[in-house]
Parts: sequence; C-alpha cells; structure tokens
Amino acid sequence: MHKGYIASLLAAFLTLSSFAAQAAEPAKSAPDKPVAVQAAEVGRINLNTADATTLQRELSGIGEVKARAIVEYREANGPFASVDELLEVKGIGEATLAKNRDKLSVN
Repeated sequence: MHKGYIASLLAAFLTLSSFAAQAAEPAKSAPDKPVAVQAAEVGRINLNTADATTLQRELSGIGEVKARAIVEYREANGPFASVDELLEVKGIGEATLAKNRDKLSVN
C-alpha cells in the first residue's frame, strides 16, 4: 500500500509540474511588424506627414536635398492633394516619381 501511495503522489506531482511548465512559457505573439507613422497603407509613405529623413530613407533617388525640398514645399503650399503634385517640387521629375509612385500616398 505504501508503494501505491508514493506512485500516486509521484504521478500527481509530474502532472502538476507539466501544467506549471506550460503556464510559465511566454505566450507566442505575432511577429513584430514595423510601425510606420507616416504610412497610410502598409508600405506607403504619406507625403503629407513624412519627415525628410523618412523620405530620404524610403524613396529611390531622393537624397537629403530633395527630401528637404519636399518638406519645404509642403510647409509653404499646404498638404499634397495628389502624388502627382510631387512634380511641382524642384528637382523631382517624371522618372523619380515613376520609381516611387507605388510607395507614396497622400492620405
């Protein structure tokens, strides 16, 4: 009878410890996704909210000078009404706009 009692205690202990181990495991969360404050849609840069650093980093053919020019144009003329209005910024041409059109939004 003593062996049966010890076996029962051991089984109960192993069961409880397996529950405790499962409870101690951190919950699996969704993979970290970058948060883009400037993006109206995932992967799109909002011309009306993006800062010069973001524009320079995310857009092809946009360096520091052109990125600042975009921000200055927006500050002087108000928000962009369309992505095509980017052509009004000095130094931005059709080719640059074409390379970046899919990355841009104004919402």
